[in-house]
Amino acid sequence: MHFLARTMQAVALFVILPVAMIAQLAEKISAGQMLQFLVAGICLFSIGYLMQAYGGAKK
Repeated sequence: MHFLARTMQAVALFVILPVAMIAQLAEKISAGQMLQFLVAGICLFSIGYLMQAYGGAKK
């Protein structure tokens, strides 16, 4: 569970958020679409954080 939580956090922080910002700067997506990706990334990171925090001790 700890590995899954950390993976979710890493994907959100290092893949989804930067790709959304770069795509918007390159004018491939609109600002509204970028914000949707940012919200999705924040939600994914938060779920991963909560899974890590409340998933028990690291083994």
